[in-house]
Parts: sequence; structure tokens; C-alpha cells
Amino acid sequence: MKNKFNILRYLGPGLLVTVGFIDPGNWAANISGGSEFGYDLLWVITMGTITLIILQHNVAHLGIVTGDCLAESIKKNFKPWIAKSVLWTAILANISVSLAEILGVAIALQMLFQIPIWLGSIIGIAISNFMIFTNTYKKLEKFIIGFVSIIGFSFIFELSLIDVKWTNVFVASVVPNINPSSILVALGIFGAIVMPHNLFLHSEIIQSRQWDLSNEEVIKKQFKYEFCDTFFSMVLGWVINISMFVLSIACFYYKKIDVTNLSQAHELLVPLLGNKAALIFALGLFFSGFSSSITAGMAGGTIYSGIYGKSYDIKQKETIIGILITSLVALCIIFLVKDALKALVYSQAILCFQLPFTIASQLYLTSNKNIMGKYKNTKFTNILILLIGVIITGLNIYLFIV
Repeated sequence: MKNKFNILRYLGPGLLVTVGFIDPGNWAANISGGSEFGYDLLWVITMGTITLIILQHNVAHLGIVTGDCLAESIKKNFKPWIAKSVLWTAILANISVSLAEILGVAIALQMLFQIPIWLGSIIGIAISNFMIFTNTYKKLEKFIIGFVSIIGFSFIFELSLIDVKWTNVFVASVVPNINPSSILVALGIFGAIVMPHNLFLHSEIIQSRQWDLSNEEVIKKQFKYEFCDTFFSMVLGWVINISMFVLSIACFYYKKIDVTNLSQAHELLVPLLGNKAALIFALGLFFSGFSSSITAGMAGGTIYSGIYGKSYDIKQKETIIGILITSLVALCIIFLVKDALKALVYSQAILCFQLPFTIASQLYLTSNKNIMGKYKNTKFTNILILLIGVIITGLNIYLFIV
């Protein structure tokens, strides 16, 4: 009973990361992919989730062993020009993430109260930044867990209203089906799951419990609980993403409805599933965007602080500047956006272009004995991460060629 209690105490960091891949960008990518390609891209969600578990588990080890987040480690162990290149591109990728999160809040507010996108974006930024600046990490963690629960229950309700062929869903989730015409959407779905800002954030927040790094037993216990937290959280995210996709297939693909934006998807649910379904869809989107905009802001503070070799501290000017850069630059871009759905999908694809740089940095750090000591990666782990990096880089190159 005591061990079970200990595991529950350490659940939390993984759920904050999970918020990042059930965000509005995922909603857009999944609805777009499901309505246009049906079951063809379900396997991308499974592949992305497995990839995410491997990378998040690995980067959490870096935080546990060294006491530094990924950004701090890059600053300490790389040449200055390399460190700045990786961290500034990570900032740009994080702005892309924030754009998707804030747009999601704005679109949800438009669905619920007919508030204009520009005003909804300002409201979303104001509320999320207020939450970040006025709450401790532990309080934010509790809020996020509550928001994830609301999102999960919203999709349970939606799925209860439709007829799902679960055998087809299972097969499509594990059997790859490569369709050349779907490569951009597939890249967007993958990028919406495996995001660089989550790697930086996880390596920081995994240290929130604080422990004695000189005690080997404590470190081993942290490894065990961290894996349980990461695995449980990522699988939960996989279930929610699959649910989004299935909802899109059942409501739009079979009826040959071309979904061009999230607001249209919301409107189409009214005649298909009723007013309650449309309302819950909008509420789920709101909590998704709100919670993920909080974690995106935290990631921005983490990365920017790392540029100066410092850890995340909400009272520290570097952290504050990082949070504000993330949200305010994203807001400026939103004012120039004409097609919200395309902006959401493309924002996720942008993440894939930066991701190889973050993965390469992570691989170097976690495989280095001088940094990780006896906890450095095994050869098998190195091969897995290297393979992930090669596949993502190959997808990026393919996209440019095509």
C-alpha cells in the first residue's frame, strides 16, 4: 500500500507534458487527418506516442542525474555558438507551440460566446500568464491534472454518441499505411505529439520534488517512479488523441464532409450529434488550449533561462522574459493569421524541423559518461534515439523534396 501511495505522489510531471500533445494543434491535425484520410494515419499517433515515451523518459533521466534541465545542460556542455543556435531555435519552436495553444483558446471562446479571435487570443494570454505568475508549480500541477481530466471525459462523452468499429481502429493504430498525399498532415500529427518544448520542460519539472543526488537509492527510486509517471501519462494522451481521430472519422470522413476549420467542426457536430456534443467539444478545446498555453509559457521560461545557464524561477527576470517572449510574439503572429486551421496544422509541422536539433543535443548529453556517469545511455537506448532522429530528419527532407 505504501509503494502505491509513493507512486501516486510522484504522478504529475508526465501529465504536464501530456497536455502538450493533446493541445489545439493536435485537435486541428487529428480532425484534419481523420476527416480527409480516415483510418490511414491512426498509426502515426501510436508511433509518435512510442517515440515520445522514449525521448521523455530519457530526458527526465538527464534532469534527475545532473540536477540541470536540458537547456542548462546544453549551455554548460556545448560551444557557445552551438548552444545559442539550439536554444534560440527551440524558442522559435516554442513560440509556434504557443501560437497553437492561444489560437485554440480563442477559437473555443468564439464557439462559446462569439468573441472575436483577436480578443479571445488576448484573453487567453492574459489568463494563462496570470496563472503562471501567481501560482506555485505544485498548484499549477493540480490545475493541469484537473484540466486533463475534463478533456478526457469530454471525449468519452463524444464517443458514447457514435458507433465505433473498434477492430478497425486497433488494426489501423498498429499497422502503418503510408499515403504520399498525406505526408504533410502526417508530419503535422507527428509534430503535434513529439514536441521539442516538452523535452525542455520535462527535464526541468522532473526536479520539482527535489531529492538528494548523492544517494544512489534515491536516484533509482526516482527513475522507477518517473517511468511510471511518464508511461501512464503518455498512454493517457494516446487514448485522447485516438479518440479525437475516431470522432473525426465517424462524423466527417464517412459522410465525406470537408472540414476546413475547428469552428466548422463544432458547427457540424450540432446536426450530427446534438447541441450538448458541440458544447462539450468547445469546452474541451478551451481547457486544452488554456492548460497547454500554461505549459508552453513555462517551457519558454525554462529555455530562455537556460540560455543564461539558469534554471526556471518565476521570480527571476530571465524566466519572466522567456514567458513573455513566448506569449507576446505568438500573439503578434496570430493577428496576421487568416486561416486558423492551417495555422494550427503548420505550426505543428514547424516543430518537426527543430526537433532533430533538440534530439541530437539530448543524445549527446545523455550518452556522455562525463555528464551522466554510470547512468549514461545504454547502446540500445542510443540506437533507438539515433534512429528516431534519422527518421524525423528523413521526413523533413522528404517534405522539402516533394
